[in-house]
Amino acid sequence: MRRALCVGIDEYAFGPLDGCVNDASRMCSILSNHADGSPNFSCRPLIAARGEPDKVTRSSLRSHIDELFKYPADVALFHFADHGTVNNLDGYLVTQDAKLFDEGVAMADVLKWANDSPAKEAIILLDCCHAGHLGNAPAIDNKKSTLREGVSILTAARGDQPSVEYGGGGLFTSLVIDALDGGAADLLGTVSAPSIYSFAEAALGAWDQRPLFKAHVASVTALRHCTPPVSRAILRKLPDMFPLPAEDHPLSPDHEKSEFLADSRKIAIFNDLQALARVHLVVPVGAKHMYDAAMASKACRLTPTGRYYWRLASSGKI
Repeated sequence: MRRALCVGIDEYAFGPLDGCVNDASRMCSILSNHADGSPNFSCRPLIAARGEPDKVTRSSLRSHIDELFKYPADVALFHFADHGTVNNLDGYLVTQDAKLFDEGVAMADVLKWANDSPAKEAIILLDCCHAGHLGNAPAIDNKKSTLREGVSILTAARGDQPSVEYGGGGLFTSLVIDALDGGAADLLGTVSAPSIYSFAEAALGAWDQRPLFKAHVASVTALRHCTPPVSRAILRKLPDMFPLPAEDHPLSPDHEKSEFLADSRKIAIFNDLQALARVHLVVPVGAKHMYDAAMASKACRLTPTGRYYWRLASSGKI
């Protein structure tokens, strides 16, 4: 059971935005299904487009967040793409009915909901100004944070930074969506919160907003499954093709289908080896290309990443 609440507010009387509703809608769309079309998160959008005042108020936002985290789930995910602010007490998710000294929902309250939630994993994605304040201990030591096991926080920027809009949406949310669409997938097609952060962090330069990742987890949860660049069936054959991870696999001309004396069994193995070479798990030895290594009766070997997936395959984890 996986739930997601995606909030997007464009209509603010004191500073309207342009891309937040689009961000929430796109996030719901990408999270609803895995790449193969199978169901993923049950998503609920909470949006306020231009001309829809007082739809996302403090009360309504608190009610929806409470419902998201209140009940058991495998994963409960909260995404907020709107205004954020901070004062000497806390950071706040700004709602449409915000007033001075009553700006919206306190970030400390959001963290408490996540920490108290019976959901196995609670994930918070904030694309708003000062989002990095979430998880800090207000009025005590803002360099420390307290997360229960299973909570992960990804924010668009540090606590003292703005969040940038770009191309009709939040820059951070656009990066997260690209990551979920496969940009942050590993060779098994899995996208996780740490891989999303790595993808987004690498895309932002030293002078840009700096995303933050805070987590207390004992295992990494897959947020979405994408189409892997090489099939699991081929990865499972790694221990057969390489009985030892440091052992080379000998090649010969009869591995190549264009040869007159080609061996059909070796051709099938060579096709798998070439698929592994395309994703940098295997490299030819003493030749530039796999074809050249076969024609010269040389060999191929596992890369360090190839040895990692060899270990996964040999232990039955693929």
